[in-house]
Amino acid sequence: MRIGDLAAKTGVSVRALRYYEEHHLLRATRSPSGQRHYPDHAIVRVEMIQRMYSAGLSSKSILEILPCMATGAATPELAERFAAERDRIDRQVSDLIHTRNELDAMTTCTTEMIVTGNHCQPQ
Repeated sequence: MRIGDLAAKTGVSVRALRYYEEHHLLRATRSPSGQRHYPDHAIVRVEMIQRMYSAGLSSKSILEILPCMATGAATPELAERFAAERDRIDRQVSDLIHTRNELDAMTTCTTEMIVTGNHCQPQ
């Protein structure tokens, strides 16, 4: 299938697909006129790449992980890599919860100030 077809079937922009190819995440063959052609299984690969980007993984990390995801081959190092990525995401979640709690406190203080006219006390 051509790049526009792959983009339409995956909801990923043509530009992103070219980026994936530049970073060796996705492979295409070329027609004599230079058009990219992708196998049908590229749809699953692009969806997998998208999920990994959504999880916050870098192109480099995805490139290292994709062979396992495609073949089912696993190593202890890969399991450690997944655990490290999960720990990184857990830290981000914790930081976001802290930030949300700070915003909640500021919202409460601001609301009280509007209602009472009294200034908020720093916490």
